[in-house]
Amino acid sequence: MAELHVVGTLLGASKFPNSSLCCRWRVIAGDGWRLLEGDNEGMTQVDCPNDSRFTTWSHPIDLHYATKSITGWPKIQLQVYYQDNRGRNQLYGYGFAHIPTTPGLHAIEVPTWRPYISWWDEFWSYFMDYTPTLKNTDMIHEPTDRFRLTTCSMGKVHLEIGIILRNFEGYGVAM
Repeated sequence: MAELHVVGTLLGASKFPNSSLCCRWRVIAGDGWRLLEGDNEGMTQVDCPNDSRFTTWSHPIDLHYATKSITGWPKIQLQVYYQDNRGRNQLYGYGFAHIPTTPGLHAIEVPTWRPYISWWDEFWSYFMDYTPTLKNTDMIHEPTDRFRLTTCSMGKVHLEIGIILRNFEGYGVAM
């Protein structure tokens, strides 16, 4: 079987309204992919930096997949949360990126967004400490219904991912 090694770091985030952030992540792959080693989901710690321009997580990602097809190539789904002074986590943004298909080290910036509701609901959500969330998080990485959403941009999540490919040529895939 062809093998994909994904080794990297969820470095941190920038350009969010507040900097006490954490991130829930998940790698999604198609049905033809089998996870041999590693955790395909996790959550970072909350970083409360003195310099509010960059939140640092330095969270490791180490995955080993096997496949016979490139259909359903893995992608990473991100959910960024803000932690307030009371320890409550509020959703700050969703994002996703495809895992690179070429071997080597890749720096990836993932733009994030959140659902936008009416200006009146935004006004009340500010006072009630409530952020609208998606009922189905598959909408983050599947384009089928995402076009119906009204969203607003949030910050960026930074990843550094190393890709190692093995035996893809034996399955007729030139990488």
